[in-house]
Amino acid sequence: METRFILLVWVVPGVAATLVSARADDARILQTARAVFGRVPAQAEEIPNNPTSKDKVALGKMLFFDPRLSKGGTLSCNSCHNLAMGGDDNLPTSVGHGWQKGPRNAPTVLNAVFNVAQFWDGRAEDLKTQAKGPVQAGVEMASTPERVESVLKSIPEYAERFGRAFPGEDSPVTFDNMARAIESFEATLITPDAPFDRYLGGDEAALDANQKAGLRLFVTKGCIACHSGVNIGGRSYHPFGVLKKPTADILPAGDTGRFALTNTEADHYVFRAAPLRNVALTAPYFHSGQIWTLEEAVKIMSDSQLGGVLDENEVAQVAAFLRSLTGKLPEVTLPELPAETAETPRPQP
Repeated sequence: METRFILLVWVVPGVAATLVSARADDARILQTARAVFGRVPAQAEEIPNNPTSKDKVALGKMLFFDPRLSKGGTLSCNSCHNLAMGGDDNLPTSVGHGWQKGPRNAPTVLNAVFNVAQFWDGRAEDLKTQAKGPVQAGVEMASTPERVESVLKSIPEYAERFGRAFPGEDSPVTFDNMARAIESFEATLITPDAPFDRYLGGDEAALDANQKAGLRLFVTKGCIACHSGVNIGGRSYHPFGVLKKPTADILPAGDTGRFALTNTEADHYVFRAAPLRNVALTAPYFHSGQIWTLEEAVKIMSDSQLGGVLDENEVAQVAAFLRSLTGKLPEVTLPELPAETAETPRPQP
């Protein structure tokens, strides 16, 4: 004889109404998040004025890892934008030529193609412009366009690869084309399929309760005023210290942000809003690189930008949401770099 049990669950009306209300609130936040952020695509759009090709991307990858672009022969793009470490170097400020220290924290190169401009002050309009900066900066790679071209022209395989990447050009081995090739490669360094992307796509289980609470706070407390778009930042400029200036170690008095670029009074201590994709991988934080935990960074932003609206539990929830922004890192194998020749300029101190 078969026995069946029926389980009756009684739900208090007030509790049921609360559950319905919570789900409706989650749905509203999700709708807002889809409109404000968007998912990281599988690949970036075509780069303006720099059509992509497999040959160009492969060349750019080699150049990204080649330390011979630097004066001392020891530093490559990957030195400060290490693809095994979240696309940066996990140092407060980077170590450059002759063990010099750079003035600002190195931003991640991952998803940088989605930023409105490059560098903390936005002085480079795109990735190819940015690629030229560190190569020539005295505290970074300390080279020159002429030296870079001499190195590349002295290596037959590079001359051949530049010809394939830039067909139809009489003299394809140029400093500008070096930057265009690196830009093509960097545009492939995107990180889709983060838990947050899956949540935006309709997978409600992709975020846990703390992360959903953090997202709600991120939206409702006003963080989205600066951190919006697919990269959750990186597309607009804002003063650091809207309501309260951070201490001098976090906001050095000598670094006035975009003011040094524009000489406009309103740009004092104005910086590009940091893109927050993969932010859990890119400590230390801020342009000074002095803060090592997400929780402390969130607390500082709450105090300086929002007037201290987050308590300790809310800070932890926002940090939990930020950890959901870590996407699938690109699979990058080390390239085999061509050997130098007798004509290749030697490293210099």
